[in-house]
Amino acid sequence: MFGRSSRLTALVALFIALVLAACSSSGGTAATTGAGLGAGGDSSPLETMAATATTAASTEAPGAAGTDDSRTAGLGNGGVAQVSTNPADFGRDIVFTAEIAVSAPDVVAAGEEATRIIQSLGGFIFGQRTVGAPEPQTILVFKVFPEDFQAALDRLGSIGELRSQNVSADDVTERVVDLQSRINTAQASVERLRGFLETAEGIEVIAQLENQLLARETELETLRGQLRTVEDAVAMATITLSIAESTSRPEIRLEVTAYPGHDEAGLSCPGSPALDVEESAEVTVCFEVTNVGDTWLQNFEVRDPILDVALSDLLVVFGDPAEAIEPGQSIMFAYEAIADRDLRTQTTVSAQPIAEDGTPLPGRDASATVSIFINAIDPGGIPTFAEGLEASWEALVGIGKFALLLIGALLPFSWVLVVGWLVARWRRTRRSVPATPPPTETEAPTPVGVGSGND
Repeated sequence: MFGRSSRLTALVALFIALVLAACSSSGGTAATTGAGLGAGGDSSPLETMAATATTAASTEAPGAAGTDDSRTAGLGNGGVAQVSTNPADFGRDIVFTAEIAVSAPDVVAAGEEATRIIQSLGGFIFGQRTVGAPEPQTILVFKVFPEDFQAALDRLGSIGELRSQNVSADDVTERVVDLQSRINTAQASVERLRGFLETAEGIEVIAQLENQLLARETELETLRGQLRTVEDAVAMATITLSIAESTSRPEIRLEVTAYPGHDEAGLSCPGSPALDVEESAEVTVCFEVTNVGDTWLQNFEVRDPILDVALSDLLVVFGDPAEAIEPGQSIMFAYEAIADRDLRTQTTVSAQPIAEDGTPLPGRDASATVSIFINAIDPGGIPTFAEGLEASWEALVGIGKFALLLIGALLPFSWVLVVGWLVARWRRTRRSVPATPPPTETEAPTPVGVGSGND
């Protein structure tokens, strides 16, 4: 008896010790699997009972660490739960809106990708407006759940080059509470008017009550509609996405200057934006062309109708116009001229942009036009014979031009001179012809031999 009691007491003590050891182990996982309890994984019946008891205790305590796999899977790195930004957690009604502008090489493909992104988050497309060439663009309006609002912004911004992003959150909690209060008041008023209408007597009273009831019901439905609009805005965040085609922005800058003299290579370029020199003096005009856009430029053309020059007439100071230049680079040209008169240049430069692979971008040529003034000053002094002869010839040419101008001005009125001449001639002819005297009565001849009575 005593031997059996001693063995039983020893077994119970061993059982209790094993249970306590299992409960104090890290996470209780070793006890649940039996790993490390014995060599090769073997365990005694008492150890198996201890492991079963430990597993049962862990199941009954769901708050213990490492016992709920579903909760552990939802935790962040290091087992720290992510903080929720859902406005419902704070008991507030928030309207989230955002406007995103991106650029992409293919507007249609980017729009389709954006739609797939929103649909994968449980949202939907609410509106769309697309514009074709020459500047393709599409505007998409999406609705997403507030908890997916930030994820949608991050993914939509990655479909192309992000140009701008505006995000706003409007707290409409007070407006919702106000609308609900007004709806309750309007509903109570409608119920009272309906009760009055049921017991009303007399046509006039009934008509007045019906008019008031109609007005209160209209107000009630209006308030309900406003509340639904606000609640819908709170329930689904709005994202407006604008997708534009990724287009180059070629731009060129031209600076025209001048300095007196020739050095055969434009070594003194650049000069001054305005220049005063004596007539017939030598001047050098400098043209600096800079690529200030975002694309490479090639096929340069320079024209000036005043100087009557083209690119082939210019000296290259630095740079190579036969090669494409990248953004920020410049080319300098020079032209040697004679200031025989005042000159106001009118220089135009143009170039063709190209893509990164060297493909020309048609319809997007970059050009610029700049004008400067070169004042040719008369040196003065006694004129030479040649200068006097030239001045006389210019005066004679001026008189001839004036005469031709006068004749041209009077020619349309030549018929007036002809008519005047004819009238004057007719009047002179009329005055030269003598006037015929008017006929008078003829006296009867006196008979011969008939005297007057004096014979």
